[in-house]
Amino acid sequence: MKILVVEDDHALREAIVSLLKEENYFIDEAAVGDEGLYLAEQGIYDLMILDIMLPEINGLEIVKRIRSKGNTLPILLLTARDSVDDRVCGLETGADDYLVKPFAIQELLARIKALLRRSGSLANDGKIGYGGIWVDSKLRDGFIDNHPLGLTAKEYELLEFLVLNKEQILTREQIFDRVWGFESETTISVVDLYIHYLRKKLAPMGRESLLQTVRGAGFMFKEK
Repeated sequence: MKILVVEDDHALREAIVSLLKEENYFIDEAAVGDEGLYLAEQGIYDLMILDIMLPEINGLEIVKRIRSKGNTLPILLLTARDSVDDRVCGLETGADDYLVKPFAIQELLARIKALLRRSGSLANDGKIGYGGIWVDSKLRDGFIDNHPLGLTAKEYELLEFLVLNKEQILTREQIFDRVWGFESETTISVVDLYIHYLRKKLAPMGRESLLQTVRGAGFMFKEK
């Protein structure tokens, strides 16, 4: 799972990022509103943790712009404001949940898991599946009929992203940004290489046809 953290308080942002990495989430971070909005619009995250009080564009405006484009990315607002009006405003704007600072670590983790389950990105047992294939976020591997696929780290991230977005076209750019990241020094051609690797892992169990190439668009995980 990949989470975007947008928070201008450096110490708090680093603490959240460190905590989530320990929980095996992949994290991107931003300290200002316009960068956070740009990243959120890329369609590569499973959840966004968003501070309300941000420089350049505040959190509520970011939520409005995201929702105006039909983006259903789960959003957890962080706010130092504790009045009922502020909390209601955040939810009515389109956020899915909120936490008032300061908050307990365990509560943050519980809210994240609840939102991921609600969005369908995470089952209670940490597994998600499609077409007879399961990915296990705890074991970080894929399975077909209880047989492990023996995926590498990047192969697992690729399969997880495909399963999470089943029956939707993912562009090479989206896959590259999700699995390798914006700052990766490798080239986008690595996407095609790992699609090939993943098909080879699925082939012995007859599931390689699930991974379809959509000419001129990208790739899609879909049963024929």
